Amino acid sequence: MEKNTLLAIVLSIVVLIGFYFVQFTFFPQTRQSAQAVRTEQMREAPPPLTTGAPVPVPADGSLPANTGASDAAQQAAAQQTAAQQAAAETTAQTASLAAEFPQTEELIIVETPLIAVTLSNRGGDIESFKLKEHAAGGGSEGLEMILTGSESDRAFSLAFGDKNAAPVDAFFAVTRVSEHIIEFYRDFMTPGGAASVFRLIKRYTFYPNEYMFQLDITVDGAAAGIEPNFNGCTYTLAFGPQIGPAFEALDERSEYRHYIAYINGKRKQQKVNDTTDARISAHASWAAIAGKYFTFFALPDETAYELVFSQRPRAEGIPSTSRLYIERPPVKATRTTDTFKFYLGPKTQKALARYDNADNAWGLRDTRLESLANASGFWGVLSPLESVLKWMLSIFYRLAPNYGVAIILVTLVVKLILFPLTKKSSEGTLRMQALAPKMKELQEKYKDNPQKLNAELAAFYKREKYNPMAGCLPLLIQFPIFIAMYNLFNNHFDLRNALFIPGWIDDLSRPESILHFNWTIPFLGWSDLRVLPFIYVGSQLVYSKLTQTPDTAVNQQMKMMMYLMPIMFFFILYNVPSGLLVYWIASNILAMAQQLAINKYLKSKRAEMGMTGGSSPAKKVTPPSRKRRRRGGSRG
Repeated sequence: MEKNTLLAIVLSIVVLIGFYFVQFTFFPQTRQSAQAVRTEQMREAPPPLTTGAPVPVPADGSLPANTGASDAAQQAAAQQTAAQQAAAETTAQTASLAAEFPQTEELIIVETPLIAVTLSNRGGDIESFKLKEHAAGGGSEGLEMILTGSESDRAFSLAFGDKNAAPVDAFFAVTRVSEHIIEFYRDFMTPGGAASVFRLIKRYTFYPNEYMFQLDITVDGAAAGIEPNFNGCTYTLAFGPQIGPAFEALDERSEYRHYIAYINGKRKQQKVNDTTDARISAHASWAAIAGKYFTFFALPDETAYELVFSQRPRAEGIPSTSRLYIERPPVKATRTTDTFKFYLGPKTQKALARYDNADNAWGLRDTRLESLANASGFWGVLSPLESVLKWMLSIFYRLAPNYGVAIILVTLVVKLILFPLTKKSSEGTLRMQALAPKMKELQEKYKDNPQKLNAELAAFYKREKYNPMAGCLPLLIQFPIFIAMYNLFNNHFDLRNALFIPGWIDDLSRPESILHFNWTIPFLGWSDLRVLPFIYVGSQLVYSKLTQTPDTAVNQQMKMMMYLMPIMFFFILYNVPSGLLVYWIASNILAMAQQLAINKYLKSKRAEMGMTGGSSPAKKVTPPSRKRRRRGGSRG
């Protein structure tokens, strides 16, 4: 090492030693005052409200005055001691606080003419919500709308934090304000001691003739002057784990779950994967989990919330769980009360339309909740047609109080109304058969000139006064009616538990069965022998045979499709509700009767048109171009 470098290091050490000697000899209070200022600032600032416990500061705010390694060790020891004392004080305060509230679970029953509700003081949640006027699977007991996989599962639970936070599991004090108003309350202490105590209140209000009830949630930190905030969220209210009724599988025919939100005047259907959440933000009018016949929806107040739909594939014996989380953003006040209205009941026009016209206990109007009762997948486009069909079904049910008979009668009326269109379509097909040879001749002549071919065909159609769409247009007009009838008989609420033929078709909303296996057919997943699918295939094959045209008879591809399509539909429709197959079989049988009459009519028409063998005209038309060539030759 060079001499100058060594001298510089020695001089630097001397300067540093001299600086610290002057600092601690002539200004001994400077460091202590700075430490006091920092301690005082920590005293004045309230501890952050989080789910974790903050590190406490010693009560007197003093810290050891010595420096170096011993200073750090003493400071750490003092902080650990203070932390232990604060934890002991907090534990004692928590125990004292808990002693003021119940230590065991208490169940509270609320009954109205429509519902029977069981509430628990554990979390102030709902354990059971039964619809008294609706049977469960044909039984007499009320239908349970809250399905649980274990005793710990409850609905309308609350957690401090977001949806991943653990729900409150403590026992609440209970006040029965009236026969139909129940209030739960309990004090909670945030990390920070007795000065951070706040009260949580959950108040349920029911009305005698309502499936809807109100839940008011109050978070009151006014006594301690705090604004509860748990990791950026005041609380999360959760509904789950499953809306009833119970089901074995979701197949979009026997049962399904749809997630729908009506936000800022627009209705949106949410698609939720097994582990993916669909998040919709702020000022949602309502959010719903809709099943085939029943629905749950949440109607928050005007406060902005985060709504999270969640679906999980399985939870302790429940085939699928459908959850709705309502996350409350941080409250900028020491006390706040949020109001929610919830509905658990039938998804019918009658039950839901009353919330659009103020004909309800809450005075609600213009909610657009009746759209949930629309069975059509076109969100209202076919709703008027569906309403007419429902009206017809109800009329026939009054005349013959059996919904199976009513379905057949509605199908008969619709077939009679559509008969002119069906006849028109058959006439168009016959006319096309009569003109087919001429059209084929033009196609052969101009096969190398597509533009000329189109021009000649257009002139030919005009000359013959024939519309190529004449055979297809009547079928296109009937198509929306078929869709509306399919949706009606697959989803109509009144078909649930409706008896048709005792001992065979006991519920038109479910597949019928004449034999149940104790095993499942591989690949197909069938465990029942059903009769209606076989009747459907037979009726469809006979109908296809009656509608077969001469062209179809010679076209092997079309002939094969005519037989393959009913067989394919046999597998597709094997497990559909029996009411839907009753409609389809009745439609085929009535269509066969119509086709026999149409075939007799077409036979006479063919004779008038001079058609032999069904498709060949008696007179062959010579192309105009050949005539012109023949005349030109005679002149010469």
